[in-house]
Amino acid sequence: MTPALSARMLRLGGVFPAGTALATIAYEYSLSPVAAALAGALAVAGVAVFSIADRRTPVVFVFVGLALIAVALAMGEGAGAAIWTAVQRGSFVVALYTALTSIRIAATGSHEILDCGRFLASQPPGRRYVALTAGGHLFGLILLYGSIGLLGGLAAESTAREPNPELRQARLRRMLVAINRGFASTLCWSPLGFSMAITTALIPGASWSAALLPCLLNAAVLLLLGWLLDSLFKPRLTQAAPPRQAPSGGWLLHLRPLLILLSVVIAGVSIIHFAAGVDVIGAVMSFVPAVAVVWIWLQGGQSGNGRWGHLARRMGMFVTRELPAYGSQIVLLFMAAFIGSLGSWLLVPLMGQLGLDLTALSPAVILVALVWLMPLTGQLGMNPILSASLILPMLPAADQLGVPAAALVAAVTGGWAISGATSPYTASVLLMGSYGNVSARRAGLVWNGAYALVTSCVISVLVLLYATWG
Repeated sequence: MTPALSARMLRLGGVFPAGTALATIAYEYSLSPVAAALAGALAVAGVAVFSIADRRTPVVFVFVGLALIAVALAMGEGAGAAIWTAVQRGSFVVALYTALTSIRIAATGSHEILDCGRFLASQPPGRRYVALTAGGHLFGLILLYGSIGLLGGLAAESTAREPNPELRQARLRRMLVAINRGFASTLCWSPLGFSMAITTALIPGASWSAALLPCLLNAAVLLLLGWLLDSLFKPRLTQAAPPRQAPSGGWLLHLRPLLILLSVVIAGVSIIHFAAGVDVIGAVMSFVPAVAVVWIWLQGGQSGNGRWGHLARRMGMFVTRELPAYGSQIVLLFMAAFIGSLGSWLLVPLMGQLGLDLTALSPAVILVALVWLMPLTGQLGMNPILSASLILPMLPAADQLGVPAAALVAAVTGGWAISGATSPYTASVLLMGSYGNVSARRAGLVWNGAYALVTSCVISVLVLLYATWG
């Protein structure tokens, strides 16, 4: 394929995830099978285009998916429905990713948001970790792992001026770890993240509102233990760090744009959820792009083309440039959900033939295993979406186990968050390693290894306590 043809296909490819998002939003409000079918068809078309035109695309996952389809069809009865369910789960992930990407693009074009990040990265040593881990959490709620890209870049920029190489590397490491742990903790509870969306969709009877309390507690544990471990195990330097002046201006003044944005999103999603009766994830998927459109329109006040011209130009760029730039990620996310869903359908009868009955296991064993399996499978190269989509459908229902569905959600999202801090195959750890000039495996296991062990143990205990008394 010629480069020119590949470029044209990629520009066209951005239409498919955008269309998938619109069709999925329509389905969330109407439950129309036509909208669901359109979303699935557009998602599959997008995967096909990106797989052909983008050399970075992990086509091995596409081949694995095709192989699973062949095996499912060979098994006969129920294969069509299982394949369609896998397509629906993949298209849902693509739609959510597209919706969240829209506000990430809008945020990176905001000078106020960049100034907020720069303020956090410029804090003196005594409060830098707290500032960055809180910033990583708040930015992560809106930007997902884009928070690491934003704050990590500012951290690298801030430390580049340090002449002492030992101090520069130690400071950069602690800053990146703080940002990463702050972002990872959002995976415990955020309704804007894949962890909560996928987990609540796969666990019967689960909902974000019911699981919010134990999941928030897990997030608080990750944040507090991260700060405690950083305070206890500071690097020993041969030369003391020189005093550093705090940036001017109050915290509220600098954080106000981010706090306003979060307040608008939370309020809007809550109103839609309760007024329209739409699931929280569906409300997120529809409201977040609307906020992005209004935000981009407001940013066009100083544009020569005016606000409407600026909005039209940015929306065109979003579809034809920015979404195609994420083509390989879109394929990976779709295939992770697809392979996990279809693979689980294939494994369930196999487990029965082998005499494996998970209902015979203690609920406590299953809950603790979920906490640990997510980060362990992450070390083996499994995307958390793939792990969750593969494991959760094979589990007994919460009422069969005699535990609240929220306990299962807290176990999975807690383990998912730890995987986000340690797996060298996740975007968050890859970015941390890139900014820290170390391998992703070192960034995940060496920088966060002890943190992962401690937090896994504590979250395991908390999940068991909630399952008993929740």
